[in-house]
Amino acid sequence: MRNMSFAGRLRAVPILGSSAFAAVGKRVFPRADLAVQRATGGRFSLSGTVGMPLMLLTTTGRRTGEPRVTPVTYAEDSGDLLVIGSNWGQEHHPGWALNLRANPDATVEIHGRRIEVKARVLAGAERDAALALLQRVWPHFATYAKRAQHRELLVFRLTER
Repeated sequence: MRNMSFAGRLRAVPILGSSAFAAVGKRVFPRADLAVQRATGGRFSLSGTVGMPLMLLTTTGRRTGEPRVTPVTYAEDSGDLLVIGSNWGQEHHPGWALNLRANPDATVEIHGRRIEVKARVLAGAERDAALALLQRVWPHFATYAKRAQHRELLVFRLTER
């Protein structure tokens, strides 16, 4: 690991994929990252310090119709964005993923730039390829998938509208 960057070394730390880290992280990181991103106009995120590209995803609440903002790790693919509803490997899908499935029109904010997107749930070979790319961005997605093996993690392609 001598030639690996600081972010690369952190990504390789097994504890970041552990159940204990997920139990704390799911409560702390989304709120803290949202606050940091809002305070810095999207120029900085806590997740970015460990090599995770992070965006703010605004969905429409499927029950309330209200906007819901969530920090989400993403990968870029041919001009589109890929996201995965891993929910840290919990038993249920994250609310934002269920919101996207109910209403695929959303907004993302990356480095302070807002983009209107349309989401599509991926399946088959397209899902497998997207999942492989997302796991290269954040290897712990594989751990989350194992932990949540009773459900298929929702993988979305977000295309600019």
